[in-house]
Amino acid sequence: MTFDQIALFSLFGTVFALLVWGRIRFDLVAFAALIVAALLGLVPEEEMFSGFSNPAVIIIALVLIVSRGLMNSGAVEFAAKYLLAFSGRLSLHLGALGLFGAALSAVINNVAALALLLPLDLEASKKNGRAPGVSLMPLSFATILGGMITMIGTPPNIVIAQYRQSSLGESFSMFDFAPVGLIVCAAGLLYLTFIGWRLLPSRLHTAPETLEKSDSLYLAELKVGEAASEGDITVQDLYPAADENDLNILGVIRHGRRLRGFARREVLQPGDYLVVEGNPKGIEAFMGAAKLDFAGSEQHKAGLTGNSLSLQEAIVPDSARIAHQSALDLSLLYGHGVTLLGISRQGRTLHSRVRHMPILPGDVLLLLGPSERLASAITWLGVLPLEGRTTDVLQRNKAFLAIGSFAAAIAASIMGWMHLELALAICVGVFALSKLVSGREVYEAVEWKVIVLLGSLIPLGLAFEQSGSAQLVANSIVQATDGMPSWVALAALMVVTMTLSDFLNNVATCLIAAPIAVQVATALNVNPDAFLMGVAVAASCAFLTPIGHKNNTIIMGPGGYRFGDYWRMGLPLELLVLTLSIPAILVVWPL
Repeated sequence: MTFDQIALFSLFGTVFALLVWGRIRFDLVAFAALIVAALLGLVPEEEMFSGFSNPAVIIIALVLIVSRGLMNSGAVEFAAKYLLAFSGRLSLHLGALGLFGAALSAVINNVAALALLLPLDLEASKKNGRAPGVSLMPLSFATILGGMITMIGTPPNIVIAQYRQSSLGESFSMFDFAPVGLIVCAAGLLYLTFIGWRLLPSRLHTAPETLEKSDSLYLAELKVGEAASEGDITVQDLYPAADENDLNILGVIRHGRRLRGFARREVLQPGDYLVVEGNPKGIEAFMGAAKLDFAGSEQHKAGLTGNSLSLQEAIVPDSARIAHQSALDLSLLYGHGVTLLGISRQGRTLHSRVRHMPILPGDVLLLLGPSERLASAITWLGVLPLEGRTTDVLQRNKAFLAIGSFAAAIAASIMGWMHLELALAICVGVFALSKLVSGREVYEAVEWKVIVLLGSLIPLGLAFEQSGSAQLVANSIVQATDGMPSWVALAALMVVTMTLSDFLNNVATCLIAAPIAVQVATALNVNPDAFLMGVAVAASCAFLTPIGHKNNTIIMGPGGYRFGDYWRMGLPLELLVLTLSIPAILVVWPL
């Protein structure tokens, strides 16, 4: 072995040990390794940051931004709400939610897909008196499986596609992953629906007395605009939407006065205010379903058509500026562009107008506005924002724009009219111009730690290949499987890749395994596409630990999981994936 090979193996060994240890952020570990490699001359200084211009890095960042735009538009809300109709029976719920989650993960990032569906699953568990730990792990695994279907569904597929471009001269296309991915995903979903959840520890099957801390109930006033008043809509017409969102309609305010003893058949007029009581998510969803606005909607450029808005809950301390004053007294809306949408006062029933009501210490306020203005208004008011109690206001009127733009970008790439990164960049531009994503959200949506990790490891992966280190590992695999069929070498490579992926970030695993795959295929004189596809599948199969995939980490707290719980459901799933994917790869990508 040469000095460069010894140094690279030592460096990658150190990186692996630090990533498994987990005490240092993985992006800092990767960036430090890149600096060390440059200092040792393993990576030329002029190519040190070349990884950050790699198309794979750009595509992953753009996919994350597009995913945020689709979330902001409520594009999946219409279909997702019907999933609760199947939530009574566990297997039916897991099948419906898993199928939808997998399909969603095929077109947006699988982390974003889980983020969209996790609250829905928690709500279904709460309504059915079920422990969330029984369904959250199957949901996480389903979104991971769904990401295997397309190139943009999961970062490993993007990395493998771009590696094929650099090593073989042509990238994998959007749906080259679909034949194998669909087979693996379908079998995995059947396993998760009928078998997998039964393998979890018995403690996860027992629902706690309280699955979730009860949300505060807020008194809120929602404005009836032109859209909501079309067709003589009555209060009674809105009851189904209110019931669906666990919300009570308490009254109607007209011309500044609350109607006494309002009738269910009261026809709503433009400018009326509907007085409701519910939790923030229910109020937001009801606003969208009933096409209602809020006080000050015209100031936010026609309400929900303007900038991205959020609901923030905040508690009022004794020293707050707003204590013993009303929102109108402080000109909160006109001075700061923030609406006091609701008030919660220790479970007491409130009868005054929300914006006219003097605020007392201990009240919890529901504030609505653009995130930037919310932050400054909260500081000015002297109230304390509640951690994790922010609800985004969806721009449902832009759902068709979001879906159409994304579909056009994918179609343009598939038809060969432009590269995927350019098509996605145009889609992001449309989202930004239409204010579906704000400038702040463009940067917030990108998982910068993953970008730094990928940008740092790409030059290291290239050095690993050019130094002959990948060839050494490939020769070891070839020698270990000497005299056996070529598919045995493929199986061995996939087992090694799966094992690495359970402890390393799947992007890092791909960057290490991809050059080895090509070298093994070259040594055996077989089709390298089969081995690259094997790496793509295996790198996505991080089912044994909570650290192999971010989705597994996200569900650990809400599901009440321990480190050792994952392998119970994950090990049979990984064996199932190996059993089905190898013959599928050999059929679709013959050796």
